Amino acid sequence: SPLRGSVVGGDETNRRQIEETTVGIYIRKPDCNSKPGDIGVVIKGQVVLRQVDNFPLAVAMLFGLIYALNLDYPRYLKYTFEVFQKILMELEGTTLSKKVQVLKNRLHE
Repeated sequence: SPLRGSVVGGDETNRRQIEETTVGIYIRKPDCNSKPGDIGVVIKGQVVLRQVDNFPLAVAMLFGLIYALNLDYPRYLKYTFEVFQKILMELEGTTLSKKVQVLKNRLHE
């Protein structure tokens, strides 16, 4: 497996969690008080980017990959990704789902 070794800590639990991730960002830290040793992007159980400089850049890279690869947002994260895309990043913000429109209205109160 390409995830063995030091990519995400090197243990079986980390490897299994990565393989079960549809889309996500991982942050590997030597301990809870230290700076990240690695930040990466996972798509369909595979680490596709490693050693990203910071979390905001990893989020932007994840969105770029989803767009470039023409992937659908996972159903269980659909509204989360829509909020990031259309409210926080202000991309295609004119057409919102009803749930996201309600949240946007509440944020502007």
